[in-house]
Amino acid sequence: MFTEQKLDWEVLIVDDGSPDGTQDVAKQLIKAYGANHIKLHTRTGKLGLGTAYVHGLQFATGNFVIIMDADFSHHPKFLPIMIAKQKEANYDIVTGTRYAGDGGVFGWDLKRKLVSRGANLVADTILQPGVSDLTGSFRLYKKSVLQQVIEKTESKGYSFQMEMMVRAKAMGFKVAEVPISFVDRVYGESKLGGEEIVEYLKGVGRLWLKV
Repeated sequence: MFTEQKLDWEVLIVDDGSPDGTQDVAKQLIKAYGANHIKLHTRTGKLGLGTAYVHGLQFATGNFVIIMDADFSHHPKFLPIMIAKQKEANYDIVTGTRYAGDGGVFGWDLKRKLVSRGANLVADTILQPGVSDLTGSFRLYKKSVLQQVIEKTESKGYSFQMEMMVRAKAMGFKVAEVPISFVDRVYGESKLGGEEIVEYLKGVGRLWLKV
């Protein structure tokens, strides 16, 4: 897709020792597309989503960064839509939303849907971030904006995505949304559990006091 549009591109894969074969697939992609386009960065242990962003950003060379799940829960078909939206008004951030327009979630049981919806409702009511999906991670950033927002963000785990959007609004950046479909991962298991939920709620309270 990027080659057809004559865009320079690279894919940065940050993997914390996933047991689902991520590194093997990444190595196959490197052979297929070349190490100049596919770059694998491995880390030992589960170090958290936020630190993975910081780690990957060190190696990003473009002016824009698109962050997405590597297991195709986020489908690449939405990338041209996000890029086009950014160009409409030179947005600083374009975030995918499962909870507006024709966006949606597929493959989750009722409990998981209620947890996600509830998490967004709580944060939206208390923090009023101006976006409909705070816990999603499919986003396009201007690289310079991503660097500034990450520097202000304190969370490292499940509440990281939420804090990124709240900080971005407080810093005055222009944010747009595009509806996306989220399909639950086919291989491996989701990492969401009670510990992540508690961390998220603490994060909401912390941001309400600080931002």
